[in-house]
Amino acid sequence: QVQLMESGGGLVQPGGSLRLSCSASGGTFGLNVLGWYRQAPGAQRELVGTITRDKTTAYADFVKGRFTLSRDNAKNTISLQMNNLKPEDTAVYYCHRFGTIPTWGQGTQVTVSS
Repeated sequence: QVQLMESGGGLVQPGGSLRLSCSASGGTFGLNVLGWYRQAPGAQRELVGTITRDKTTAYADFVKGRFTLSRDNAKNTISLQMNNLKPEDTAVYYCHRFGTIPTWGQGTQVTVSS
């Protein structure tokens, strides 16, 4: 079964940038739609964006124009480039594989603060 692992989180100042990555092991992404979710303290987990095998993307309104999803099928990785970060972007970010057997990564912390 495929396992996902996120990396790239950390502390950044408002207006700064981070690039998150998610890699798959024990399998491939295949035809699955992939996505990023985030969960702030005390809040529900929310969808940030999705990307298909053909690299068609969709984004939540709160990240449009700031975040960009990308996918490298050959390397079994997806990335989330986050620009112009805001304090409200602070959350644990999770990689997710949609499908009949949904798969989650363990999450990576992103903290946006002065």
